Amino acid sequence: MKSLVTGAAVTLGLLLAPLTGSTLATARPDAPHQPTPEARAHGITRAGEAFMGWRQSTPSTTAPTTAIAPAAMAPAATVEGIDVSSHQGNVNWASWWNAGKRFAYVKATEGNYYTNPYFAQQYNGSYNVGMIRGAYHFATPDDSSGANQANYFVDHGGGWSRDGRTLPGALDIEYNPYGATCYGKTQAGMVSWIRDFLTTYKSRTGRDAVIYTNLDWWSRCTGNSTAFNGTNPLWVARYASAPGTLPGGWPYYTFWQYSSSPIDQNRFNGDQTRLVALANG
Repeated sequence: MKSLVTGAAVTLGLLLAPLTGSTLATARPDAPHQPTPEARAHGITRAGEAFMGWRQSTPSTTAPTTAIAPAAMAPAATVEGIDVSSHQGNVNWASWWNAGKRFAYVKATEGNYYTNPYFAQQYNGSYNVGMIRGAYHFATPDDSSGANQANYFVDHGGGWSRDGRTLPGALDIEYNPYGATCYGKTQAGMVSWIRDFLTTYKSRTGRDAVIYTNLDWWSRCTGNSTAFNGTNPLWVARYASAPGTLPGGWPYYTFWQYSSSPIDQNRFNGDQTRLVALANG
């Protein structure tokens, strides 16, 4: 998907997405992973079902498809949004819009073996209701290169278009639901893998991908690397009343995932005009 494709409501992301309606994750039969007992306890039963913040969530907070009443107002210079994966199925986007959500990130891919079977309904449904939307990739750095996974992501819905409604893709790099926390990589090796992904993504789309992570994982697995804080927007995960200490020397967060109840809740650090500016690049 090229970076400067403009403006149709139905983008190439839809054309590349799987058909909606399936209830099964579309991981290839040879998908290389089996969930750990901890991951199974959080609702990940097969390869491909990992989702943002899985280790901080519980199965009961990953499945709602309808919204709740709007929460108390956040500070004026923020915008509220959500992120979704196959766990939410077909999402009632009008309900979430009415609850005050103005952007959404949708899981497109995992590794190089899985595409979200609900991607089309979620990605285009959020757009059609009026939200600014983006796609995310759940990384599995132990089974293929960063470049390989970035290409897989872009080829299956993770691209970008300068239409003012499409956010840059996000790299979800966090706890491994299938094995060793740091995917068997050294800190230097993990930084190299991330750089490979980000460089390839930018070469394909023209955009610097957003990095979703948390302080604990980033410190353990990258040595709290500061390599990306001047180029890639930070999406920090912390389920608390404040984002806390940011990883990697980032001076500020761009997105903050602050809750998983009743669905993953996110806040953009700026007003709607800044969110549109991020979408436009």
